[in-house]
Amino acid sequence: MREGQNLKTPVAFLVFNRPETTRRVFEAIRIARPCRLLVVADGPRENHPGEAARCAEVRAIIDRIDWPCDVLKEYSEFNLGCGRRISSGLDWVFREVEEAIILEDDCLPHPDFFRFCELLLEYYREDERIMMIGGSNYLLDTLDIQESFCFSRYFSIWGWATWRRAWAKYDLSLKGWPKLRQQNQLGSFYREPFMRKHVASMFDKAYRGDVDTWDSQWFFTCLFNNGLSAVPRKNLVSNIGLEGTHTSRDISNHNFPVFGIEPEVITFPDKVFPNRLYDEEFFRRKIRRTFRMKVENRMHLLLSSLKYRAGD
Repeated sequence: MREGQNLKTPVAFLVFNRPETTRRVFEAIRIARPCRLLVVADGPRENHPGEAARCAEVRAIIDRIDWPCDVLKEYSEFNLGCGRRISSGLDWVFREVEEAIILEDDCLPHPDFFRFCELLLEYYREDERIMMIGGSNYLLDTLDIQESFCFSRYFSIWGWATWRRAWAKYDLSLKGWPKLRQQNQLGSFYREPFMRKHVASMFDKAYRGDVDTWDSQWFFTCLFNNGLSAVPRKNLVSNIGLEGTHTSRDISNHNFPVFGIEPEVITFPDKVFPNRLYDEEFFRRKIRRTFRMKVENRMHLLLSSLKYRAGD
């Protein structure tokens, strides 16, 4: 969106305790000037000194709106945690609106991101095959397709959009996962064994409650409803949060460059089907690389420990 134009699609803004990144993402939203802004905020955690003040500072940023906008707020006064807060917050969002563009407080979009989402939300509004519109392309600007976007079976939530019809299928508990796992149903979607292993591990952890998350459950919802995500040809969103609830030491996916996509001349694929080449290349570059880094880090720690015990 160019400054001065008003975005018709509602924007949901998910915030917590990071005023620095919140301020930058809020400025991007201010430029887009949505007519409706829905803000979901978690409350401070106990025994975290200074967090209440940071949460209050974040909420004060929202009060600086200087354009015509209907603002709705869903603020928790106590901490719900990532999984409960975002999932319940999006439940609230989609009780209020039929569709929304969704940004967390560390996902900084290119101005074209908003118009890209708005156009695709309208175009695929009634198409049950499309579960979400993504803004992130982890291959940056190297996706070799002629159209403005392709479809994927990887569901990134670093800047995205969806409809009430899709979110209505969401299940935080993943109650169907054990049976689907036993039936080896992931083989229907991913032919590479390491891809299946990665996704199964992600669902296992979420089902057991090993991680306080909500996005693995959204991934599960999209995948097992045979849904697809639209992925832009060029990356439209950069994650600027180097520290977060689930951030690891591998920050290779953070602070990506973003690119314009000329939303006025967006070209649509002729057919709706997953771009397997994109998915496999993404998994090779990011998931397999991350796994290798973890193994190398563990080996380094083990060798360091052995050297220490030997007195080296």
